[in-house]
Amino acid sequence: MFPCTKCGLCCQNVHLNNLYKNLDRGDGVCKNLTEFMTCGIYDNRPIMCRIDEAYDTIFSQHISRQAYYKLNADFCYHLQIMAEVPVGKRIELLNLY
Repeated sequence: MFPCTKCGLCCQNVHLNNLYKNLDRGDGVCKNLTEFMTCGIYDNRPIMCRIDEAYDTIFSQHISRQAYYKLNADFCYHLQIMAEVPVGKRIELLNLY
């Protein structure tokens, strides 16, 4: 399972990936992100918002799970660096591989 830190930064930056353009409320933020930084449709969120299920359903024929996790974790890590998330609350890349 992907080690999401639940920081919400991916949901605050949907404009950075065309796969999520239909979720952009117009300012780069997901239209389903609540004021509490949680997903307002979590149980019914799109497959692309479910890292493990997206891998199994879409990406498993094209890339290894480890490589897929690394791509997602690297993106997450860079968002956390840019947002100045404290080190202890960032995704731990070393524990992934």
